[in-house]
Amino acid sequence: MAFSPLHEALRLIKRQTELESAMRRPGGIRVTEERELFHLRQALTQYPAAVTAIFEAAEQMRRPVDTICVDDVEVAMTAASH
Repeated sequence: MAFSPLHEALRLIKRQTELESAMRRPGGIRVTEERELFHLRQALTQYPAAVTAIFEAAEQMRRPVDTICVDDVEVAMTAASH
């Protein structure tokens, strides 16, 4: 099943947030997780419009980016276009 760029970017951002949070905890993260974080950031460059829409929606809703869903982004995009 193919995901839309918005779905994929949101999935990657949520995983990135998990890894970044783990980095701040005592003990940090393993090298494999650090590599995954690097690859996630690289993959996100494939979806610049989706990433921008996700962060703008999170800002408009005043919520952390990892707490929003695709529907939230679509509603925010619709509201912004009117």
